[in-house]
Amino acid sequence: MSDFSVSTADGAVLKASREGAGAPLVLVSGLGGTAGFWAPVAAGLRDRFEVLTFDQRGIGASTRGTAETDIAQLADDVQAVLDAAGIEAATIVGHSTGGCIAQSLAAQAPERVTGLGLSATWLRPSRYMTALFRTRLDLLRHDPVAYTATATLISYAPEWLEANWSAYERAVAKAPTSDTARQIVAERIEALLAFDGSASVSQLTMPAMIIGANDDMIVPAFLQRDLATALPAAPLTLLPEGGHFFPASQTDAFVTAVGDWAAGLR
Repeated sequence: MSDFSVSTADGAVLKASREGAGAPLVLVSGLGGTAGFWAPVAAGLRDRFEVLTFDQRGIGASTRGTAETDIAQLADDVQAVLDAAGIEAATIVGHSTGGCIAQSLAAQAPERVTGLGLSATWLRPSRYMTALFRTRLDLLRHDPVAYTATATLISYAPEWLEANWSAYERAVAKAPTSDTARQIVAERIEALLAFDGSASVSQLTMPAMIIGANDDMIVPAFLQRDLATALPAAPLTLLPEGGHFFPASQTDAFVTAVGDWAAGLR
């Protein structure tokens, strides 16, 4: 693995890494925004692909910059990672909010996206997600530890989390308790709530695939089915279980589904 830094036009510095060999594949995280989310997935894919991950602006080892944090800006940041890595085009796989970022990038710069992997993501606003994230936003403002605890509890399949309780403990230990950290999370929630890809979905003509989990309580499977209706050429895989964080709890199934699909793009 080799680390590299990405400087953006507004002064953010993003920490990125690349590992493996083969066709380039960029993994884009969701609301949490960390490269670390992808560690087990990257380990499973690096024998077949050059895998790139990065901490998103204001998250982990990456600085915030001055630009407004919206989905379009986060998509620009993915392009900046590609530029810094000297990569013209890559397969882009985004999970949750990362899937919104991937859709935005594919609409803005389709020549840079050889394949579009959409994991636990959505196309347009829904009453369910709006109510859920408005409630989470209120909780974040009043009790960030409770915000993190409840987010973790509903992100994993309960049986998996019970058997891997350290995942809960690590998450709660990193709760956004400072004013700055809370502000960064809040603006990221506002960004995901504002996303609506309905007007540009017809432009997403590159090969795509959609994957979700039937027991996801954050981005429920009906939203992946809605996305699949809008992208009828994209195969849809719904895992029977795994929760929202199924790339962590069902890593082998995720790596196989994404890896086999992406390998077929060559």
